[in-house]
Amino acid sequence: MPTAREVFARGMDLAAEGRTRDWAGLFAEDGVLEFPFPPPGFTTRVVGRSEVYEHMKHLPELLEVRFSAPLFHDTTDPDLVIAEFTSDNVAVATGREFRQSHLAVVWFRAGEIVRYRDFWNPWVFIETLGGQDALQGQR
Repeated sequence: MPTAREVFARGMDLAAEGRTRDWAGLFAEDGVLEFPFPPPGFTTRVVGRSEVYEHMKHLPELLEVRFSAPLFHDTTDPDLVIAEFTSDNVAVATGREFRQSHLAVVWFRAGEIVRYRDFWNPWVFIETLGGQDALQGQR
């Protein structure tokens, strides 16, 4: 069975390839995706593999993404991944580029993601896509 870090890294590859269905497939059936600092009107929590996919399925239409290699932080729990990384992104609609810093805290059970807390700055993403009104029109 692959390690939690290996599954996490595979997920980064899938997301960068635009394979959101496969990325969501890394989640447990009851897995949770959390966004602790959302802008007004955006969700803080998505529950369930199918809902994670529904939430993320349009990402390839919005962004071209390249991730840096993750910096993993050691933990005492082999089923907990703490990773820092950056993404270089191009907004498909505007052609504008931006860099995003990420901190992910991810819990695994039996090789599946059960909780993914995604700490990132959504305002950089929103502004690059043309503002909150433009993003709402694409969702």
